[in-house]
Amino acid sequence: MIRHVVTWKLVATDPHEKADAVDTIVRLLSSLPPLVPSVRSLTVAGNMAYFDANWDVVLIADFDDLAGLDAYQSHPEHLLVVPQIKALVSARASVDIDL
Repeated sequence: MIRHVVTWKLVATDPHEKADAVDTIVRLLSSLPPLVPSVRSLTVAGNMAYFDANWDVVLIADFDDLAGLDAYQSHPEHLLVVPQIKALVSARASVDIDL
């Protein structure tokens, strides 16, 4: 099993704008599991502590194998949300691990 972990820093600095951006990212990514068959589980959430040090949003998604992750990355529904998320973030980091 492959675990795909992505975290983002948001462009917004105002707390209300940040909260709106988090809500948007959560809504967009949470819509994908029923549309992308290779997603086994997906959790996306905003940071809730240590705001000055931590990143703002995290995605944790599991796939059976690397082919499943690749299918998610190139799936048309995923590709539709990517530019919407990119417009809200200033930095992205990710790691993929074998469970």
